[in-house]
Amino acid sequence: MIHPHEDLTRITLKVLFIGGLLVASFWVIQPFLPAIIWAMTLVVATWPLMIWVQRHAGNSRGIAVLVMTLALLLVLIVPLGLAIGTIVANIDQIGDLARTILSLRVPRRRTFTLDELVESGTVAQNWAMVLTGVVRRRLGFLVSGGTGTGKTTVLGTLLGLVDPAERVVLVEDTSELTPALPHVVRLEARHANAEGAGSLTLADLVRQALRMRPDRLVVGECRGPEVRDLLAALNTGHAGGCGTVHANAAADVPARLEALAALAGLDRAATASQVASAIDVVVHLSRVGRDRRVVEIGVVETDRGTGDLDVRVVPALTWYDGRERTGPGWERLASLLDGGRR
Repeated sequence: MIHPHEDLTRITLKVLFIGGLLVASFWVIQPFLPAIIWAMTLVVATWPLMIWVQRHAGNSRGIAVLVMTLALLLVLIVPLGLAIGTIVANIDQIGDLARTILSLRVPRRRTFTLDELVESGTVAQNWAMVLTGVVRRRLGFLVSGGTGTGKTTVLGTLLGLVDPAERVVLVEDTSELTPALPHVVRLEARHANAEGAGSLTLADLVRQALRMRPDRLVVGECRGPEVRDLLAALNTGHAGGCGTVHANAAADVPARLEALAALAGLDRAATASQVASAIDVVVHLSRVGRDRRVVEIGVVETDRGTGDLDVRVVPALTWYDGRERTGPGWERLASLLDGGRR
């Protein structure tokens, strides 16, 4: 039988060894850090000593020694405040590398301008004025897409078009949005402590944000019951609110919101009526080859053909196979941009 003190000693030695290795290896790669950090958006390290680095041009693979992996962990987490999704290992498994996966997401410290997104090909040049009008007309909008398609990047850029006199309240699970605005209030969710107390959910923060007299309420990512509070806020005079949501296509956004609202106890009819009044436009992103691009701007429309209120996203502008096209929702979107009734 192993004595508890022996277990503690073994774990302590592991931690001290790895800590010393991290400190020593920092000096090895310090000259290369600026170029490395600037280009990276995601680092995933898996066994055997394989590092996948996602840059804006796509994924690339590189083989590195363990020292480089651990050094990156040290120098990126502490100075840059990285968002760590999940650590799939406990401290007693540190020596078992085959069971360890490390995933680091590197947040941008500067928000791209709309001109920069146009130059990079993320936004079509003819669509830039449309997106600017969506923000300036205070239309409610959601940015949708899959993981890693650039939803947060585009949302941050669009927030940079907001009138500097407006108070913007950001509600996020992990702080990522950095709009270049003078009056921004940031609220960040907090997980429960070891005793299961002290948590602050996104739904809690959205409710508290309404007490701060926001001119615009922004939810970094709608992923749960907070959708109910966001929709309620956008229906009580807080025009111009926005957020991001995971969806396979713009047309799937109503169904996605319906599923999330169900977690908060809203039925289909209630969700449809709230969405119809709160959301005007959906901006959808997708990966096109190795690039990330806004591929559709859709407008929210309603239909009572079957008696029940049906909400759908109708494409107004689409990008497919290198060509821009107008869709059946263009007239409705143009009307909204011209100040027509919502």
